[in-house]
Amino acid sequence: MGWKLSAEAGAAEPQSADHRWRGYQPAGSPVVSEEQFDLLSALNLRQEMQSQRVFKSFLSLFFQVLSVFLSLLGDMLVSVYREVCSIRFLLTAVSLLSLFLTALWWGLLYLVPPLENEPEMLTLSEYHERVRTQGQQLQQLQAELDKLHKEMSSVRAANSERVAKLVFQRLNEDFVRKPDYALSSVGASIDLEKTSRDYEDANTAYFWNRFSFWNYARPPTVILEPDVFPGNCWAFEGDQGQVVIRLPGRVQLSDITLQHPPPSVAHTDGTNSAPRDFSVYGLQVDDETEVFLGKFTFDVEKSEIQTFHLQNDPPAAFPKVKIQILSNWGHPHYTCLYRVRAHGMRIPEEAEDSGTGEPN
Repeated sequence: MGWKLSAEAGAAEPQSADHRWRGYQPAGSPVVSEEQFDLLSALNLRQEMQSQRVFKSFLSLFFQVLSVFLSLLGDMLVSVYREVCSIRFLLTAVSLLSLFLTALWWGLLYLVPPLENEPEMLTLSEYHERVRTQGQQLQQLQAELDKLHKEMSSVRAANSERVAKLVFQRLNEDFVRKPDYALSSVGASIDLEKTSRDYEDANTAYFWNRFSFWNYARPPTVILEPDVFPGNCWAFEGDQGQVVIRLPGRVQLSDITLQHPPPSVAHTDGTNSAPRDFSVYGLQVDDETEVFLGKFTFDVEKSEIQTFHLQNDPPAAFPKVKIQILSNWGHPHYTCLYRVRAHGMRIPEEAEDSGTGEPN
């Protein structure tokens, strides 16, 4: 900083830049007035302001360019990242496909026999010999099959005969495996004088039913037949009645069997016309003396064939047996009685004079 000597005080005082510039002008330089000096100062200030403006414009432009550059750089980086991700996905897919093809190739190598194990090409003579051998083997196999078929046919025929014999045996045993002495085919019959009258339905008595050969009402003898199907029964009026069976000889009765179609095959009336409670009596030779043999209940919810053991102890032989129906299963007009079986042991004719079963 320049200093100026004062003539009056002899002391130094600070001077401005302009005064310094004025005080130290070189000798011989032109004298610059104060107005010119102020003009030069203003020009210098304007130049400094213009330089600042230019600098600011440059900075603004620089930052704009830098922002554009950074934006482009960011977009480029994003694109590169996407490309890298897509390439990574492609590489992963290619790797998985390679692993799959490798596993497939090893599987084929494991399953398919190698080509070197394939048989060699045969000559024509060898081919004909092999065909002839295989033809002989086929003929032997056909012979074995024919033999096996014959054996199976014989076994099937033997089994069929055995089954048929078993069926006929069961049929002959009457399904209860006891002899039946109430069959019409062995000589049993119905004592009509001691049997209830048949049921007659006035609502269904057609004109043609008045002729006996066109009468569809079944007689009481139907209970002595083995044919049991819905409707093939003897019907009597009401829920109480009786039937007396004349046996083929004197029989020591042991059991009585009643049969009625099951509800699954019954018609509109169902099983309410079946007998329910009934009693069994043995009739002596005088046709008047009755021996009580038991009271039983036929349950329609059980088997269609039910056997009841009689209270005939000591055993006595009877020429007739009476079945007395005491109630049915709810039918208000009639009761249907299907097949009745009488089991026991028949007394030989030689023993009839010994007095077994004679009244006292």
